[in-house]
Order: sequence, then C-alpha cells, then structure tokens
Amino acid sequence: MSQVTARLLSQVTALSPRRAVSRGWQQRLPWPSPAPAAPQRCSPARTPGTAPARRFASMAPSVRFSPAVRSLFDEPLAIAVQGLGPRQQVTLRASLQDETGELFQACARYRAGDDGELDLARCPALPGGSFSGLEPMGLLWALQPQKPFWRLVKRDVRTPLLLQLEVFEGHGDPPGQLLAQAQHERVFLRDGVQRVPVREGKIRATLFLPPGSGPFPGIIDLYGTGGGLPEYRACLLANHGFAVLALAFYGYEDLPKDMKEFHLEYFEEAVNYMLQHTQVKGPGIGLLGISKGGDLCLSMSSFLKGITATALINGSVANVGAVLRYKDITIPPLSFNAKRIKVNKSGIADIFDVLSNPLEGPDCQSLIPLEKAECHFLFIVGQDDRNWKSEFFAVEGSKRLQAHGKEKPEVVCYPGAGHYIEPPFFPMCAASMHLLVGMPVAWGGEPKAHCEAQIDAWQQILAFFHKHLSGKPSEISSKM
Repeated sequence: MSQVTARLLSQVTALSPRRAVSRGWQQRLPWPSPAPAAPQRCSPARTPGTAPARRFASMAPSVRFSPAVRSLFDEPLAIAVQGLGPRQQVTLRASLQDETGELFQACARYRAGDDGELDLARCPALPGGSFSGLEPMGLLWALQPQKPFWRLVKRDVRTPLLLQLEVFEGHGDPPGQLLAQAQHERVFLRDGVQRVPVREGKIRATLFLPPGSGPFPGIIDLYGTGGGLPEYRACLLANHGFAVLALAFYGYEDLPKDMKEFHLEYFEEAVNYMLQHTQVKGPGIGLLGISKGGDLCLSMSSFLKGITATALINGSVANVGAVLRYKDITIPPLSFNAKRIKVNKSGIADIFDVLSNPLEGPDCQSLIPLEKAECHFLFIVGQDDRNWKSEFFAVEGSKRLQAHGKEKPEVVCYPGAGHYIEPPFFPMCAASMHLLVGMPVAWGGEPKAHCEAQIDAWQQILAFFHKHLSGKPSEISSKM
C-alpha cells in the first residue's frame, strides 16, 4: 500500500477531517509508469495489447485502446496513437453523446515521440487544449457539454456510452486534416450482473445482483433532488460484488411528483425487502446517498433497524427540502432565505448561504438524531461544494456522534471537489438546473481535482462497505 493510501486510511479526529492527497489515485491505476526520459520526448512505449510500432512507421496512423473494444465506466482506459511521424504535432478530440443526443467534447494537443508513437500515459498534453500535463484519462474527465448547464447522466445502464476519438494534424483551430479515428464502448453492467426491476408493495426500485450464487452484501443507493430512478451508480457497485437496490423516492411512476413530504415507512419497506432477500447477506445492509439522498440515509440509519454501514456524499445532518414523517415523529425541513441567493452575470445562482444554521433557534428541530444510529459512518466531503456547507455538516455530525459516546466516523475531505462527486471518470458538472431553485446553480469544483476526488472517493466507499458488510480488510484495492 502506498504512503498516500496509508495516510488516507489513518484515523483522524472528529474536528480535523482527513484531506485526500491530490494525485494519489494515479499511482494506483494500471497505467505504465512515466519513462525516465524527459516527458516531452515521449520515450518509446507499447500500449498493452498492441504490437510494437515500426521505427518511423510508414503505416497509416491508428488509435489503440486498452481494453481494446469496451471497458467498464469506472475503470481506466489506456489510449495511444501509432504510425505518426517523428515528433509530429497532433490534436486529439474525444466526443460522447448522451441518450438525449447532447454532445460532450474535450480536446488536447500532443507531440508524438521520436518513433512516431503517442502514448497518453507517457506524453504530456501541451497547453492550448481542455487540459495540459500528464493526464492519461484527461480526454474523459475533461469532457464538457456543448449545451450550457447540462450534466452527463446515464439512464439506461443496459447500453454503453460510445466514446469517439479523433486525431487531427497540427495544433490549429479549427483542427487540421483528420488522420485517424476510433470508437470505444464504456459499459456499466459487467457480464453476469442481473438487473431486476422491483415493484413490490410501494417499492419502486431496481435491484442489481452480481454473478454467482450469493448471498452478497446489500446496499440501498439514493440520489438527490433530481428524482426519478438513477441506476448507474448502483450497477457499478454491483460489478464489485454487492447486491444493490437503486431506490426511487419521488418523481417516478406512481410515487409523489414533488418534494413536499416523505414518509420513512416507504424506506423501511425497502430496507426490509433487502434484509429478507435470499441473495442479500445479513445481518444488516449498507446505505449510500448523495445530497438529499444523504440526509435520507441519515434518517434511515437513525430510526430504522438493520443498518450496518452508511456512506454519505456531500450530505446534510439536517432534514432538507421536505417534511419527514415516521410514525408519530415529524422532522421539519431546515429553513432557508432565498434573499441570500447570488446570481452572476451568466445567470448562475450561488446558493451556498441559503440554508439556515441547524444549530441555532427553531432550526434545531430539523437536526436528524443520528446519535440513535447503530452503524458505522463514512462522510465524503467536497470542500468546494457550493450547494451547501458539506464540510460543516460532516464535522458537526462527527461531534454529535462522539458527544453521545458513538464511534468516530470516517471523514474524508477533498480540496477542489464540488457537490456532484460521482463514480470515477464522470466529467465534472460545474452548473446545472436545480429543480427546487428553478434556475441553474453552481455546484463547485475544479475539473482536475474533482476527477481525482471521484476516483479516490469511489475506492474509499468500496473499501468501507467491504469492511463493514463483508468483513474484508479495509484496504483500497490496487485496481478498480
């Protein structure tokens, strides 16, 4: 295990959340190490699964991927171009269309090596493109929508996202002659993973089961105020050996159409469904939630039985956005002041200061009594989250747990990461429409730091659930 990984896994005090070290993830990815020669010379290297290039190859330029045809979306992808001229200048452009037809693109300028080969794991991108420096996956994490305020979301996980890579002559704008192009499938379901729609009682969900006889450690996965039934994170988790229930809670089929109030009995029904499922390993399950899904997971952990481990991504320790009811208990939503919304010249709202302080006055009634929980906690925090004060919430949650004699939670903070910390290699969404605000809001984050945070946070989440649901050592794997 690297020193960076060891630091990430070390225990920290509640008032000093540990900060993930930038670039640590790259040491763990299965790309070739940079050559000892000066980076700009791009010493000869072979892309895995390809034949060596001929010296000053006369063959036409071609793109090589490894894996060659398809790869899981949360796994790294090696990219190389062969058959270029010695030290030839080229521009690479990556394109991807989502299921609505919206286009995402990124480009980067490179110089081939003396042998006419360009390996993105060894050759740094030159200034002038979407990014610069040695970034083997830069063409994926730097993808940006051509339509303003658009976020990449995968709706049908049974089909891949198709990545197209083009190689152009020179560093011009517009680019020069097209020299080569290739396509690669980024898939979400590993072979053998079962996707099972669930419509039992009031539950509206999709269950993903790994290959094999089971039983498997179980997780319920919740997203935020976007509503509907996002499945992509749940199925990526299932690829790693978990039985995962992607659970809708509003804005889907016959569920409530808006966020006015939620009844915890609905979520209790989903927990019991998982606990009673023959393919789910007991005695308890895990919860994973982002944003509004995070505070719902906290409420589930606090009031419901059978929860062993809960991971929150930029979640709140107060109930937000809707009244929460459970039996004779009512938790009001945290109050807010719309006058604190700041709108910039581009029409993007900053809502960072809109919510009231849940530690003051009547807003204390919105605090979730997480000290009632009998589970382990992991808080993932983007320190540049502009949706709300995620780091404050994580620190206060840690204080509250320890003040009541509970186990100190794991808190991992990521400098430069925004609100939407997604699975690895999803491009950062800087701003998009917020259903409750009714206009585009800034989510925060710096693309490169945010990408690194997503990769490391994913490994932290996998290790956390493996440790507490499977009994495996809490180690970050060397390969995702």
